[in-house]
Amino acid sequence: MEERASSRHTITIDKREKLSASGVTDVLSFDEENIVAQTDKGILIIQGHNLHINNLNPDKGELAAEGTITSLSYEEEGLTKSGLWGRLFK
Repeated sequence: MEERASSRHTITIDKREKLSASGVTDVLSFDEENIVAQTDKGILIIQGHNLHINNLNPDKGELAAEGTITSLSYEEEGLTKSGLWGRLFK
């Protein structure tokens, strides 16, 4: 079985206008102000204005977006009570 190319998570931002990310397994939601993506390293939240997804290839783990990028943040999976740990230790 071929190993997924997204096993390495990277992000490149060019002039706060273009974003390329690897290690993306899914986009959970998006609009012109937020893109929420599942990555190998947790949930990535991209915030900005006039955001558009130009390319999404979950098989290769690639995401390309453009717009005015104002912030990036991660949300760790399973660290909240409603996450994986909360379900395991009910």
